[in-house]
Amino acid sequence: MLMIRNISLSVAALGALSLAGCGSQDGGTRDQVRAVGSSTVYPFAKAVAESLAKSDASLKSPIIESTGTGAGMKLFCAGVGAQSPDIENASRRMKKSEFEDCQKNGVKEIVEIQVGLDGVAFAEAENGPGIALTPEDVYKALAKNPYGKPQAAKTWKDVNPSLPALPILVYGPPSTSGTRDALKELILAKGCDESAEMKALKETNKDSHEKICTEVRDDGAYVDAGENDNLIVQKIEANPKAIGIFGFSYLEENTGRIKGLAMKGVAPTYASISDFSYPGARPLYIYVKKAHLKAIPGLQAFVTEWSKLWGKDGALAKLGMVVAPDDVLAASAKAVNDLPVLDGSQLK
Repeated sequence: MLMIRNISLSVAALGALSLAGCGSQDGGTRDQVRAVGSSTVYPFAKAVAESLAKSDASLKSPIIESTGTGAGMKLFCAGVGAQSPDIENASRRMKKSEFEDCQKNGVKEIVEIQVGLDGVAFAEAENGPGIALTPEDVYKALAKNPYGKPQAAKTWKDVNPSLPALPILVYGPPSTSGTRDALKELILAKGCDESAEMKALKETNKDSHEKICTEVRDDGAYVDAGENDNLIVQKIEANPKAIGIFGFSYLEENTGRIKGLAMKGVAPTYASISDFSYPGARPLYIYVKKAHLKAIPGLQAFVTEWSKLWGKDGALAKLGMVVAPDDVLAASAKAVNDLPVLDGSQLK
């Protein structure tokens, strides 16, 4: 028993030394923060990184990678040490399964901080027809097997007689994206559950419900445009018959080139997202690896820098981030200071 205990202590000590030395896989060291994750959060994280570099010349500007929320979670949860990221940027909350992967791989202490709000925006070219949608319309148009039946809709009129007879062509995020997850949860599943039969299925067979309600068609009507949301903007600007799906900040950034589409009669605006009256409104997060805070230079300062920029008159609001309500901002500021560890009980 004593020998096993000594071996365990030795392994733990080696792990601590590895992290303290910040040794990377190639034998070097890492002296700057590395964040991965959401393409929606990416421009905000870049702005925070640039602000930190300007305010403290002794720190290297953090590395920010746009991998998509899901892919970023895999990298973040892979382990502790300089070879793994310090921060995960997320356009949805961490899933329970991802939290469990983190724990299994030794990422035991994770701090969750909500940094703002965003919306899953539907948009078209400035000279587009002005289609007004509902979650049910979107579900019927984009589901692989709407209500369990083969997808047959070719035009928006096939979906809803009040919509124009235009081909269904939607450019949207890939399966690794938090925006795709939000699309599934906030729009597709809600549209699917307009059916009493599907709502009942959710109670009796959750897996079947998820497959029927959130699986996206793959016959070319929905085009996976990758993690580059600017590419989606360019695609719909060039084709007035196409619709794009991305974070609200990209809609704000491209005012005059594209226009947002109302969802259930509510347009995607700063006000409708901040009060959650827009159906696609969602919170944005960063997840911090607490074990890295003392080992990675500038990590604590980078986390603190977020709190300096996320207010109503801050730099992030000017970039298109929707500022969180006052009570959420207060809780987030407290999290930056206290760094409470996520216990996973509230995750789904």
